[in-house]
Amino acid sequence: MRIKRTTPRSGIARRTRLIAVSTGLAAAAAIAIPSANAADTPSTFSAAQLKSASGSLLKADVPGTAWAVDSKTDRVLVTVDSTVSQAEIAKIKKQAGANADALTIKRTPGKFNKLIQGGDAIYASSWRCSLGFNVQNSSGTQYFLTAGHCTDGAGTWYSNSGRTTVIGSTAGSSFPGNDYGIVRYSGSVSRPGTANGVDITRAATPSVGTTVIRDGSTTGTHSGRVTALNATVNYGGGDIVSGLIQTNVCAEPGDSGGSLYGSNGTAYGLTSGGSGNCTSGGTTFFQPVTEALSAYGVSVY
Repeated sequence: MRIKRTTPRSGIARRTRLIAVSTGLAAAAAIAIPSANAADTPSTFSAAQLKSASGSLLKADVPGTAWAVDSKTDRVLVTVDSTVSQAEIAKIKKQAGANADALTIKRTPGKFNKLIQGGDAIYASSWRCSLGFNVQNSSGTQYFLTAGHCTDGAGTWYSNSGRTTVIGSTAGSSFPGNDYGIVRYSGSVSRPGTANGVDITRAATPSVGTTVIRDGSTTGTHSGRVTALNATVNYGGGDIVSGLIQTNVCAEPGDSGGSLYGSNGTAYGLTSGGSGNCTSGGTTFFQPVTEALSAYGVSVY
């Protein structure tokens, strides 16, 4: 099987731009921003109206926004980070036009960033990320999955900060649009099919409300719940990723690519980005791992 790889979009200069900096905001609770007079708001919206409302977010193109349809309320839940101004919120509503009432806008602390920085764990030439899941193809060739914004522009990967122990080379990368990448092992490092000691035996998409666990090289293990599926996030600079799992699990720079899974050994996702930190809390997004497994013809083990 031939694994396709996207062309890197720039070099170290672009990577430097992507390095996340925690904002340190202390607010943890989402603050609702009224979008319409309740008396004038329809009780339900059609699938076509919700699709149109979601599409208006893409057209508005405001960095620091994320959105997904909330099946419980039949509204489009729009999460905005601390960088989004009231004028930009007004721009979003104007773009939605007659479907503006279908938007529920909430603010989250911090700034949406792809969670990447220099440090430890798995190392490319100038940055650090986190390993997601070890996988293999039908022939038994072994790889690991991580975030696509980590593999974008990366060649060789190392297991130490001195970059002397090679573990493999990028074999495929998809970002933006998606956020997954695959690295083929070439070194002699151990490759267990576990995540923090939990044996990963299957992969699936979680449901809203599912309790999930996230592992990352910066903050270790944290848990939380899935708050939305099929979310789209605009990181800015044209970096828009769709089809993501949205959660209230915290994460910080360097956790990118790390694993999201259940205590029963089910792999769910790869850390993409988010806002806040593991002191004040925040919102974190994950690339569904099932999509990456299908794209590269591999499976967890």
